[in-house]
Amino acid sequence: MPAWLGHWITDWTTLYSNSAMLRTGVGFAHVAGLLAAGGSAIAADRATLVAWRRDAESRQAHARVLHGTHRMVVIGLIVVSASGALLLAADLDTYLHSWVFWTKMGLVALLLVNGTVLVHAGRRAQTGHQRAWTRLGYGSITSLVLWFATTLLGAALPNV
Repeated sequence: MPAWLGHWITDWTTLYSNSAMLRTGVGFAHVAGLLAAGGSAIAADRATLVAWRRDAESRQAHARVLHGTHRMVVIGLIVVSASGALLLAADLDTYLHSWVFWTKMGLVALLLVNGTVLVHAGRRAQTGHQRAWTRLGYGSITSLVLWFATTLLGAALPNV
């Protein structure tokens, strides 16, 4: 690790540890980002699963609405990532050796890959590709499982 980064992490850990306001703010940002990203994604996934069983016109209308959801998910993920990096830096030794942390990070990576698949399938569905709905449906189920599993591991992380 570069010396400057080691110094920054040490300074950040001290600052974070000694400031209840800072700990609250970073923790709130992490939860708020999760709420924005995960809440929007879960609502969109549910609506996608409902639309998947509907007629072509209803699915087309949903595909147009679905595109607008991605902005909120991306903004929330940026906030979660930034606050998560600060939380990691505040207790680096603990997290680097935690299988729960690395499992959670693996699930986050899968969420990002699945989200990319969903965005691509959503664009195809907007242009009328009916086969894209199969990918959207299964991708939405995968998304729901990953969001809840990631949240579970996030809740377990401080306790193991």
